[in-house]
Amino acid sequence: MASLRDLRRRIRSVKNTQKITKAMELVAAARMRKAQERVEAARPYADEISGIMAELMKRTPEYRHPYLDVRDVKRRVLILVTADRGLNGALNSNNIRLAVREINGSQAPVSVISVGRKGRDVIRRLRKDLIADRSGFSERPTMADVLPAARVAMDRYESGEADQVDIVFARFISAGRQQATLRRIIPVVPPEDAPKVTTNFEYEPDSKDVLDALLPRYVEGQVYQAALENAASEQAARMIAMRNASDNANDLIDDLTLTANKVRQSTITTELMEIVGGAAALEA
Repeated sequence: MASLRDLRRRIRSVKNTQKITKAMELVAAARMRKAQERVEAARPYADEISGIMAELMKRTPEYRHPYLDVRDVKRRVLILVTADRGLNGALNSNNIRLAVREINGSQAPVSVISVGRKGRDVIRRLRKDLIADRSGFSERPTMADVLPAARVAMDRYESGEADQVDIVFARFISAGRQQATLRRIIPVVPPEDAPKVTTNFEYEPDSKDVLDALLPRYVEGQVYQAALENAASEQAARMIAMRNASDNANDLIDDLTLTANKVRQSTITTELMEIVGGAAALEA
């Protein structure tokens, strides 16, 4: 059994760790609220652009933009969105596991564009085809941050080097639930639940030209929305992980304190027995 000094030293160490995890939990909670606000603020824009795009496609059924053509998939591009840091539970590993499963199960070769250091490191370690990387902004992404990754994927599709572009990210459902999600972004298929445009707009220039300008913005918006969803999921997962770490530290402190009390009581009993034994020896 460890000595009383070692147990007390370990208790102090666990208490110091608990202070750190508690502080990280509070910081993650504050950042999660801000990230959640950004996600909720971006959703109306995404809904509106989906509705307008669906309306334009109905108005021009004979026009086929390159982003609308469904080709035979001979080559694919996968955008993998992860966090730049760990300490967020299984968030990164779930995204990476889904991406790797999709890469290994694909009949066509898959090239990867990583958004976030954790995904980049794993893809490099597995020696997959990594063609681009954007990192260093996972906690607070902006459109300017994710635009280069989206542009690389779009250029590949436009040049014929890819026939399909997908994205993997963690969808923010609630503070306690985040889901690894695979979504196809090119070729573009308007969502079936896209909100209907209630006003009869007149477009200048015509609807075909508006659709040409809108489709690339729609793809960029999908990538940006995925980065925002992943950022909110990262903070929520980190908050839960740090809360669990604090609770585990508290349980460990209780166990160590109980063990230390037993050791101290055993030491006191031994000393008393030695004193009584010594006194009896002197009397004899």
